[in-house]
Amino acid sequence: MRLLKEYDAESILSEEVFIEIFDEPDEIQKARMLLSFQERAEQLDREHKGTLKKFNTMLRAYKKTFKDRDESKKNHPQQLADNYTHFDYFEDGHELFSGSWIADDDGVRTYNMFGEVLACYHPILPVKRLKNLETGEEQMEIAYKRNGRWYTKKFPKTVITSASRIVQLSSVGISVTSENAKHLVRYMSDIENMNDSLIEVQNSTSKLGWNGNDFIPYDQKIVFDGDSRFKTLFDAVHERGNEETWYQHIKELRKTGKKEIKFMLAASFASVLIEPLGGLPFFVDLWGETEGGKSVSLMLAASVWANPDESQYIGDFKTTDVALEAKADMLNHLPMMLDDTSKTSARIRDNFEGIVYDLCSGKGKSRSNKDLGINRENRWKNCIITNGERPLNSYVSQGGAINRILELECSQKIYDDPHHTAEVLKKNYGFAGKIFVDVIKDMDRTELRKIQKSYMDQLMDSDKMQKQAMSLSIILTADKIATESIFKDGIYISLDEAKETLTDYSDVSDNQRCYEYILGIIAMNQTRFDMSTACEKWGILENGYAVIYNPAFDRICESGGFSRKAFLSWADRHNKVQIQNGQPTKVKKIDGKSYRCVFLKLDDGIETDSDGFLQISEDDQTELPF
Repeated sequence: MRLLKEYDAESILSEEVFIEIFDEPDEIQKARMLLSFQERAEQLDREHKGTLKKFNTMLRAYKKTFKDRDESKKNHPQQLADNYTHFDYFEDGHELFSGSWIADDDGVRTYNMFGEVLACYHPILPVKRLKNLETGEEQMEIAYKRNGRWYTKKFPKTVITSASRIVQLSSVGISVTSENAKHLVRYMSDIENMNDSLIEVQNSTSKLGWNGNDFIPYDQKIVFDGDSRFKTLFDAVHERGNEETWYQHIKELRKTGKKEIKFMLAASFASVLIEPLGGLPFFVDLWGETEGGKSVSLMLAASVWANPDESQYIGDFKTTDVALEAKADMLNHLPMMLDDTSKTSARIRDNFEGIVYDLCSGKGKSRSNKDLGINRENRWKNCIITNGERPLNSYVSQGGAINRILELECSQKIYDDPHHTAEVLKKNYGFAGKIFVDVIKDMDRTELRKIQKSYMDQLMDSDKMQKQAMSLSIILTADKIATESIFKDGIYISLDEAKETLTDYSDVSDNQRCYEYILGIIAMNQTRFDMSTACEKWGILENGYAVIYNPAFDRICESGGFSRKAFLSWADRHNKVQIQNGQPTKVKKIDGKSYRCVFLKLDDGIETDSDGFLQISEDDQTELPF
């Protein structure tokens, strides 16, 4: 429909105007349209006498015509109800009610007093409603026939119910233009509404992993409605082969005591614990000389959940940062596995450190998804498992990135017969993940956190990176549960083996170490930044910053053996603090009093809503020596 002012004395009397008015189902909107057009006719009448009179004459004629049409419908309801589509889409031969629409191999059309109204030149119909479990939004699966062949494609409901947006269907070969768009919208709506009980409703998802108490894809019959690039990845998550064959082979491998085998299995299981334990994503990187068994170890980890064969579940770095983010979002809580860090796209290689930060933040930028047709923010909480000839740490320099990586060196040949292991895994997979998830669902979250805290207490060491220790505690929790509930072989990752993956603070620059140290102290003492608690306060957390009283900040630096002056100078250069009048401190009013404070930027691992790796009670806090 054109803008009202675009209608002249001739076009305002056209058939288009009156059909648009009288086909409007909403009586209030119809009345508004009538008034608007009458006002426009009155305006035009000032220059072209007789326009208003002609308009009103036409209006009376159309009113009578449409009244007669409506009466005819009332008198012949059975005729409309008994009309069906005549397509050969359904194998059982059943058809859908089509009302006044004639739907056959010649296309879709109906008739009114002006003649034929064409909705589409070829067969087309809605065949399935898809309801997304995460968003509640619906898509419609459309079947259409071109050149003697049927095709199906999913579209958001918001597309097929809008005359301005349904023209997007032309991109997949559907015959729709601005001319027939509104008629195709009406036809699709009529078919859906008249066949509400006949059109299948199917739950759908664009993400794997936890959905409330359910775990996708195990707990519901579900279809994938996300980015078409990841359909193969989604379909790879299933069971195949013989469950006992997989277990027996894995148990034989575990008997060798190789830490790489135990660690890669535990890391794979650990991915689905990050969400219930309130953690954030982290990397586990297996590195070492060629032919050591790194790729087979990645297949081993993948076989817990999915098909480990090439181009199935396991991916690589020969892609873009946007694609990696989208893939992490789709996997959600399942581990993301990337083979060979040396084979990267130029875009990834030039920003490896940024990629590590972004993937470990657990959230991405809001972007338009062309398949979903909506804007949403990508989110995930999983373990990212990689391998390469060089350690992943060698590609990054900042302590914040290093703190997100657990390195495992492959110093010797892992498998006696790697080819045999690979063949067993490619033919038998996908059993253990479902069992592990069922075990977790039967466990109380308090019990789960208790196990993790026990490991965290054993791993906490002032010489080690604290976020690494938190990630490692999740892996050890997964190892314990899998060993006792699935393998039942008593072969655990030892504490000494686990600690070998941790990085010493001495490997990071003094100022970066200071930053990580302060963030660790904040993470373990968040009640001291909560004005509602009864303890000594060190400041507040707000808007992504720790606002720390000057004296408290001085004592924190002193307790770690760091220079306040040197750190604040470094923090200023790296945009880690807010500046006021050239000074790395600002005045802040807290509880009605003004204090000079350090505004220290929190990284993605510490949220002001206490969404960190650990939920630490006041009784469990680590006290500083002051």
